[in-house]
Amino acid sequence: MRRYALALDLVEDPKLIAEYEAYHQAVWPEIRASIKDAGIDDMAIYLFGNRLFMIMDVNNTFSFEKKNEMDVTNAKVQEWEALMWKYQQAIPGAKPGEKWVLMEKIFEL
Repeated sequence: MRRYALALDLVEDPKLIAEYEAYHQAVWPEIRASIKDAGIDDMAIYLFGNRLFMIMDVNNTFSFEKKNEMDVTNAKVQEWEALMWKYQQAIPGAKPGEKWVLMEKIFEL
């Protein structure tokens, strides 16, 4: 099993952050299914201030390319992503149009 860590920022607005959290307490079933179907076995998102940190544990069928291809053709995922972009903003150093940025592991115990 492989693990990935990603980061993203939210718009610095307490009302919007609260709305974002509420959506993630009731993630649409189609979104949950798309995550599992992509080969992601476990996912957690943590919040500090307006900074998000995601941990994904994936199986051998997962690739970012495959996940992207699946997402582009899934209308419900596209609807979710458009909705979430209201709350999200690119993290400093992200490429244009990039949301979640892959983090580099620098230590492991």
